[in-house]
Amino acid sequence: MLIELIAAMTILLVLTAMALPLARNQILRSREVELHEDLRMMREAIDRYKVDSDQGKIPIKVDTFGYPPDLQTLVDGVPVKGTAKGKYKYLRKIPLDPMTGSADWGLRAMQDDADSKSWGGENVFDVYSKSQGTALDGTQYGDW
Repeated sequence: MLIELIAAMTILLVLTAMALPLARNQILRSREVELHEDLRMMREAIDRYKVDSDQGKIPIKVDTFGYPPDLQTLVDGVPVKGTAKGKYKYLRKIPLDPMTGSADWGLRAMQDDADSKSWGGENVFDVYSKSQGTALDGTQYGDW
């Protein structure tokens, strides 16, 4: 009886030890999927803003190259050009970075280098995570 109890406890211990890393990886993988979705959503919003500015649907400043001045502009909306009343809104809200837990995203302007980690402030051409972590595939979250 005691031997059976010890054997059962040993089996449970082994199964628990195997399941814990799998659960941790699953949580991390779901956060990575959320990060991919958030980045894609914000980049698509930036692209829609650029298309609308190129088509003359919204007023733009000359030095912005038709890109939004910041992420908050995509949420607040831009007045429709002409006599129509209303605003084009591109995002409902700025999502939280699932890796850092904040809405503080890294930004790149059109004038910045492609791999720059400092924002020039002229416009928002691209967005990236400020997390210093490494993904399951070995890449840095900030490089996504």
